[in-house]
Amino acid sequence: MKKILPLCALTLLSACSQQSTDTNQSLQSQQLAAETSTITFDEARFRQDIKTLSSDEFEGRAPTTHGEKLTLDYLTAAFEEMGLQGAYQGSYLQPVPMVSYTASEQQAVSLAGIELKYRKDIVLSTRHDKGGVNISNAPLVFVGYGINAPEYQWNDYDGLDMTGKIAVILVNDPGFANPESKKFNGKAMTYYGRWTYKYEEASRQGALGAIIIHDTAPAAYPWSVVENSWTGPQQDLVFSKAVQDERIAVEGWITMDSATALFKKSGFELDTLMARAANSAINIDLKQSADIAFSSKAEYADSYNVVATLPGSDAADEHVLFTAHWDHLGVDPTKDGDNIYNGALDNATGTAGIMEIARQFAKQAKAGNPLQRSVTFIATTGEEQGLLGSRYYAANPIYPIDKSVAVFNLDSTNVYGKTQDYTIVGKGQSELERYLTEIVTSQNRTVTRERNPASGGFFRSDHFSFAKLGVPAVFAGGGSVPLDEQTAQYKQQMQKLMKGCYHNVCDHYREEWDLSGALQDISVYYQAAETLANSQDWPGYYEASEFNRLRPAKTESITN
Repeated sequence: MKKILPLCALTLLSACSQQSTDTNQSLQSQQLAAETSTITFDEARFRQDIKTLSSDEFEGRAPTTHGEKLTLDYLTAAFEEMGLQGAYQGSYLQPVPMVSYTASEQQAVSLAGIELKYRKDIVLSTRHDKGGVNISNAPLVFVGYGINAPEYQWNDYDGLDMTGKIAVILVNDPGFANPESKKFNGKAMTYYGRWTYKYEEASRQGALGAIIIHDTAPAAYPWSVVENSWTGPQQDLVFSKAVQDERIAVEGWITMDSATALFKKSGFELDTLMARAANSAINIDLKQSADIAFSSKAEYADSYNVVATLPGSDAADEHVLFTAHWDHLGVDPTKDGDNIYNGALDNATGTAGIMEIARQFAKQAKAGNPLQRSVTFIATTGEEQGLLGSRYYAANPIYPIDKSVAVFNLDSTNVYGKTQDYTIVGKGQSELERYLTEIVTSQNRTVTRERNPASGGFFRSDHFSFAKLGVPAVFAGGGSVPLDEQTAQYKQQMQKLMKGCYHNVCDHYREEWDLSGALQDISVYYQAAETLANSQDWPGYYEASEFNRLRPAKTESITN
């Protein structure tokens, strides 16, 4: 493979804007060429941070492990060297109480009399500290997409009493299968399509358990991701007994082939019921039962968010936030050979990205150019287990949520070289996107939405924990159109080399990565945050967003 040499450094101009209480007027008056300061992002340092964090020594950075301790030490030392303040009672570490549930690999599972093999056919776990699960003769009920959405006049649980029953649920939401229906958001997944919602709703309905049918296209990932991500220790937050008691006893995934056999045994064709479920709410008693038995253990330990603040000069109580999750999947002792999930792309690159941005803001402050608002960097724990660290911070904020201006989230930055476009995941949500668009345009690039909105990317990373509370949050970067033919050839070769590495042991650091595109994207976040931190603007969510009622925008949405 022809190696494209990455840039040794990237010199970029940062934006400066006049204070304004009106977002639109502020952005229109922004003059990128005026009063600029030269910012140099150090490619070699950025690369070294990625390499170190994703090294075998860090053991895949699983929460509550030795790999976490090494990661926390590394990040703490870096932020301390920059001169940022520890945000949690003078410390950089915010404790996040966690419990780790580990289901036995030896599981006895029979659905409709069909014996299913753990990992190969089904993956089940429990989020209760009761020693395990022992379920006999539990009725199985197909509940379509498992959605109760009054705003769409949709309730798959209508008329059901789910007590003692196990819900069998389709992945994603009806908009994916039937985008012409005008319900939900077409191919773009809503939160109703996320697996987290489906387990939450099954719990609210009083179900005994919930099993999601895996389907690669609407899930946006293959069965191998389920097998790697939902087996072994599963971290969760520690909840009150009242909340814990309401949770389903068993949750998991079943392969499409096994689900097809289950429905056939029940006298139904799964394809037929899937078509019905895409058009209207549905629930059907499968007239079959489940027998499930496995042991499980629970271990309690604190994990930690790393939170560092650069105080503002004039409005220090108002915070622009950066998030990136430091955690990954750790080590799988059941695998032969390479068994370390290094998590280089996901998400050593994002963690290294916020570190590089923090260094540049700290450098500017030391040079006598402090930001008016504070900037806070949160390296979160437990993202891979369900956004745990960001959820905990949002519920237990160090700085008040109503003083949190915006969130810029980095998760898996671009290692495929520069692009002609720039992707905003879930494009059209909030006024915060205007800041990005202004800077992307100055780079002679175009703003696009993600190529596969059905994957529900907006709901799958840490910014979502803040969006649910009304804080404008963006998850953006990269693009699908390479800068030139040479970059296109490199990208094609690198994508082939990294195929199947998402949540797999082959997601390790590669010397041949072209990080110039990542640094270009980091500059967009840097300049957008600089503009926002030196203004009085409070961006909000557009009317079409489900978060508009929490913090409404003052302007109309730009065209998607």
